[in-house]
Amino acid sequence: MRIVIRLGGSVVATPVDTQLISEYAKILKRLKAEGHALAVVVGGGALAREFIKIAKELGLTEKDQDDLAIEVSRLYAQLFAKMLGTTACEKIPTNVEEAAKCLEKRRIAVLGGLKPGMTTDTVAAQVAERINADILIKATDQEGVYTKDPRRHPDAVKLDKISFEELPKFLAENKHKAGIHQILDPEAIKILKAKRIKVQVLNGFKPENLLLAVEGKPVGTIIE
Repeated sequence: MRIVIRLGGSVVATPVDTQLISEYAKILKRLKAEGHALAVVVGGGALAREFIKIAKELGLTEKDQDDLAIEVSRLYAQLFAKMLGTTACEKIPTNVEEAAKCLEKRRIAVLGGLKPGMTTDTVAAQVAERINADILIKATDQEGVYTKDPRRHPDAVKLDKISFEELPKFLAENKHKAGIHQILDPEAIKILKAKRIKVQVLNGFKPENLLLAVEGKPVGTIIE
């Protein structure tokens, strides 16, 4: 399978969880050994949002805020790539084509952000589109997609399966802004919907969920 994994910064980087990063590295190596083509896009988490806040307080533009958040995500990507050793491409791709070339070398492509105005969700969606991915798996800090934000609404219900057409009514934001934090970014949804790439949103604090998703097990929420 050709798999894109969007690893939430809220999972591995808020705060940095070294044990979780180690577990993910083992699972990614295992999936690679099983013959899967893998691209991993890592978010910047709380540290990226902290830099956005600082930049805003200093009067910097939204582009500058984004630039700083991208650098944070790329730092985490570098950390992952180093953990993966020779199974990953040494250089962190700075565009989608570099990620595709990394996969052609039969290595794991590990990316952070790419450019201002684009979330790591959109990066993952663009990579998925470019490599004709079979699935995009998003490992997040929730069990899946809910009818409303479960952190604020105790009566929120997790959805096991949902269509791309239904998805927007469960999302808070409908356009990009620096530091956007929701299940899936609106721009990413447009790309994934157009290409009908299956998405599985799951709890990233349980790395074994990644294996279950690849095996086609019903974990988290499936969007297609």
